[in-house]
Amino acid sequence: MQTIAPRSRFVPRTGGARRGTAGAPRLWRLLLVLVAATGAFLAGAAPASAHAALTGSDPKQGAVVKKAPVQVKLTFSEKVAMADGSVRVLDPASKRADAGKTADLGANTYGVKLRKGLPDGTYTVAYQVVSADSHPVAGAFTFSIGAPSATKATLPDQQAGGGLVGVLYDIARYLSYAGFILVVGGAAFVLGCWPRGAGVRPVQRLVTYGWVTLTGATLALLLLRAPYTGSGKLADAFDMGALGDVLNTKTGAALVSRLLLLAAAALFIAVLFGAYVKRDAPEEAAAKKDLTFGLAIGGTVVAIGIAATWAMAEHASTGIQAGIAMPVDVLHLLAVAAWLGGLAALVVALFRTTSVEAAAVRRFSRVAFTSVVVLAATGLYQSWRQVGSWSALTGTSYGQLLLVKIGLVVVLVGVAAVSRRWTGRITSEAGDIAPEVAAALVVEQRAVKKTVAVTGVPKGEAGDAEEASGASGASGASEHAEDPAGSKNSADSADSADSERSAQLARQRTAMATAREKRIRDADPHRSGLRRSVLTEAGIAVVLLAVTTALTSTEPGRTEEEAARATAAVAEAQRSGPLSLKVPFDTGGQDGKGTVRLELDPGRTGSNDLHVYVKRPNGSAFDIPEVKVSFTLESKDVGPLPVTPSHIATGHWTASGVQIPMAGDWKIAVTVRTSDIDQVTVNKNTKIG
Repeated sequence: MQTIAPRSRFVPRTGGARRGTAGAPRLWRLLLVLVAATGAFLAGAAPASAHAALTGSDPKQGAVVKKAPVQVKLTFSEKVAMADGSVRVLDPASKRADAGKTADLGANTYGVKLRKGLPDGTYTVAYQVVSADSHPVAGAFTFSIGAPSATKATLPDQQAGGGLVGVLYDIARYLSYAGFILVVGGAAFVLGCWPRGAGVRPVQRLVTYGWVTLTGATLALLLLRAPYTGSGKLADAFDMGALGDVLNTKTGAALVSRLLLLAAAALFIAVLFGAYVKRDAPEEAAAKKDLTFGLAIGGTVVAIGIAATWAMAEHASTGIQAGIAMPVDVLHLLAVAAWLGGLAALVVALFRTTSVEAAAVRRFSRVAFTSVVVLAATGLYQSWRQVGSWSALTGTSYGQLLLVKIGLVVVLVGVAAVSRRWTGRITSEAGDIAPEVAAALVVEQRAVKKTVAVTGVPKGEAGDAEEASGASGASGASEHAEDPAGSKNSADSADSADSERSAQLARQRTAMATAREKRIRDADPHRSGLRRSVLTEAGIAVVLLAVTTALTSTEPGRTEEEAARATAAVAEAQRSGPLSLKVPFDTGGQDGKGTVRLELDPGRTGSNDLHVYVKRPNGSAFDIPEVKVSFTLESKDVGPLPVTPSHIATGHWTASGVQIPMAGDWKIAVTVRTSDIDQVTVNKNTKIG
């Protein structure tokens, strides 16, 4: 068995007992700082962006219709999940004007019927739906019946996906990814790279904590799902009715499936750290080989199933090539877990356990290299699928986060290359454990076990004492190798010694062995260099995981651009028709009442044709002496721009080439003269361009 120590036949235990190690507290403090920094990153992030966009509506946003429509229609850029009450129409008094039930009209269009006998005024349409990739989408717009009016309609401050519930949901998402990486990557590291690590308690704790974290985060996501996509109130997390509704959704089914698979994962962990560890005798080699094969197959199936619960409910399940994207996403997640989870297990092994064989580090190095290759291939496909263009890569939030992720991966690979060099140096200088040292290890183990049995040292301290004395190659065995009989005499004397005194001696022995190991470890520049580089990798991995979590809650660049193009096309279609305004007037003189109708074609910036129609109250054409029009954009201090249309027919005036220099809210002033002394100017505000 090769070890990674250049100055001795074996590497001393670097974690030692729970007390007496200075390196471990420093490690945990640094990890806490990294986690806190990640939490600040997540807390500062904006609520999840909408992954489906409203691309059209009927009535259109801001439109004024003559009579109340039968229903309000909303068209989105992709299919959304919508329940009764997802769309609310509020009248000017802030009362519900819709019938409550929504209908899927096809082509990503949804409708809600309106009540009969609605009064004139401005109506507010508020919607809150869930996009196909499980993220909430909310928004509002207004339209008017008859004429615009003041409105008392107010929308709740809490938006879907935001507030305290949104922060807690994002934290749970991050913890679920972290737990998956630890449990899958840690178990893979033990089975594939370091089988002896299955009996090392710090490694066992790492994998177990990963399982607990993933299970707890999944339960939290399931409970928070209803308020996250609905009311935004934390108290609604315990509403059983809302939870039942969640279970009927795609995301709810994925989370329940994950919990069932985690039950199978618990059985896998129990066997890995139970029956698998006990089969160390040479005569059980064949049985252990069969058990290893069974664990590898079963663990792989469970890991694929858990990874698929993300693929079936998030970005990979919607958009183009979903049938290819979902298995690619599963492969991507497994590669991330094998690399970063194995890295976490290696950090624990270097800081909290006894020697890690050079062969184990070399095997993990190969696994990490393979994982990086898989990540590069699957990540390239995912980037093309989710971004699609250079403009989306640089001009959208998703693309910019993706660039940050790529930069972090490049840095991480660079640091990993440094770790590989340290591993190569360690391997070139490592040697085999001498037979006499191995014999001393056995004697030391028996002595410590006997001492523990007699003195009644607490179980946790007994385990640490055994590890420190050489259960995994501790350096304390070297001094007993010179005098095995001394160990036997020490054990025999412990039988008759006072139990408290013996326990104290056992603790002192452990502390001395730990101190000796620390001195030897610190004197090894290769091992220290490897520990630093691997810890740096772990720190970068924590930040990388935060960026990845943020990516999963950000609208993909491709869909963002497609939604923007669709919205622009709808807006273009809306303003491509003539702008029509009807303004009543009364000059105060005899026969001085009537109506002016203005039509501006195409009703946008640039050159337009203006038509003015004047009619009497009875609707007949009204010839008057003069009509003048002017345009003013007060917000930009433009105008008034005067226009004097030409009379071409009874009650009809026109002007060509009317220039609207820029878009904005323009004031149109119409001056009407019905006699030599009777004249009035009426104003109308409208958006042009």
